[in-house]
Parts: sequence; C-alpha cells; structure tokens
Amino acid sequence: MDAEDPIPLSALQHWSYCPRQCALIHLEQAFAENLHTARGRAVHALVDEPGVERAGRTRIERAMPLWCERLGLIGKADVVEFAADGTPYPVEYKHGRRRQRRHDELQLAAQALCLEEMTGKPVPAGAIYHHSSRRRREVRIDAALRAEVEAAALAVREMLRQARLPPPANDTRCRECSLIELCQPKPLAEHARYAALLKELTAP
Repeated sequence: MDAEDPIPLSALQHWSYCPRQCALIHLEQAFAENLHTARGRAVHALVDEPGVERAGRTRIERAMPLWCERLGLIGKADVVEFAADGTPYPVEYKHGRRRQRRHDELQLAAQALCLEEMTGKPVPAGAIYHHSSRRRREVRIDAALRAEVEAAALAVREMLRQARLPPPANDTRCRECSLIELCQPKPLAEHARYAALLKELTAP
C-alpha cells in the first residue's frame, strides 16, 4: 500500500489491535493463517456474497461496498440494514463468543462514517454479530468512537508514509496473532532490552 491510497477499513481494526500487525499486513503484505483467521474467514463466507433482501420494511444488503472520501477509507460492510426511512444500520460479523472488543467497535464505527457520507443519513448505532453465541451486541457510534476512527486513519496513513514497522507489543495479544512467527515479538523485545541496558552501562 502507498500512503496516498485509500485505507482499507480492516487496517483500522488491525491498527487498533496492534500497530505492528497492521504494518506487517498492509505495509509488508504479510499474512499467515491460524485457527482464529480460519474461523473468521468461515464466518465471513456467510455474508461475502453480495445480495439484497427484505425483512418487512427493512432492506438488507450483504457485502456492501463502502467508502469515505473525507478520511480516504474504502472497504465493505458484512451487512447493512436500511430502515424504512433509509437510515443505515451496519452489522459486522465476528467469530467467537459475545464479548466487547474496542478494535471491533472501531471498525464498525468506520463503516458508520462511510455510510453517513454515502447516504447523507446519520448512523447513531450498529451491531456486532458474534457467531459462536449467535447474538448481537449493539454499539453506539458516539463522539469518542468517531474520534478514534479519525485518529486511527491518520496514524495508519503516517505509518505507510514512513514505511517503518512499529515495535512489537510482546504481550497477551501476541498469543492469538497469526503473525507471531513473522513478528518475533519476544526476541525483538529482548534485543531492545539488552541494547538499552548496554547503553546504560557504557554511558559516561
């Protein structure tokens, strides 16, 4: 990806989860599969086929293309439900049980900002559908979440402009990351620690 290219909505979710993961995927085009990514692909396969249907007065669009020129974002929504007055309600599908994750909420909020620009309608809320528990969790698209989307978009673009990998997190997030072998968080963190110690010992 180039810094001037539209930023995929998924990059914001990756950045919020771990900036280094985001850089490995979107800067270095690295990818590796694990159980979590395989389950995620299986869940998204349920809604990856574009289509439109109706449930009463609600129009439901699947795999709907999204964009936001103001923030330079592009992507697609798993499901968007349109009320009778045209108000969009994005629904993001996630594998796993129902639980709150800020990086998933940020991705949903980014979809909401795209839909607002595309339709001219306010999008005050959306939902995350947790496949394992078969339950939705509604998310309010409030001012704080909107600000996080804008900050993440700026941060991702700056990372792409600098073309530099952020340091590894080396914490509990790494256990679930499919890129752990490519990232090497523990060895790199140890190297940084020893380098800092050596600098301290050799300082005048």
